[in-house]
Amino acid sequence: MRSLIYLGVLLGCLACAGWLEPVLKVGVLARHRRVLRTISLVAVPFLLIDVAAILAGWWWFDTGAVLGLVLPGGIPLEEVLFFLVVPVCAILGFEAVRTVLGRLGKAGR
Repeated sequence: MRSLIYLGVLLGCLACAGWLEPVLKVGVLARHRRVLRTISLVAVPFLLIDVAAILAGWWWFDTGAVLGLVLPGGIPLEEVLFFLVVPVCAILGFEAVRTVLGRLGKAGR
């Protein structure tokens, strides 16, 4: 069960931010290509840094807290998912604030 900790945290992040899409209709996931392009600008360099740090022995993961699916370079699957999930959650939050503020601005006119 302990091996699901990292994945559980990522699912928790998605649960906390995921409702913003259907409830506030922010439209982030409908623009999936745009979101993936945006995320890749940050995710790719940071994943390369992670791999370099893992290979150098400067960075490691608790093998008991991950599933054990290790990708080339020694990077766990959950770490790759981290660089997708967390930015998506941040973008959902940002767009939710913009949506709500936009609606409040229109209501005040």
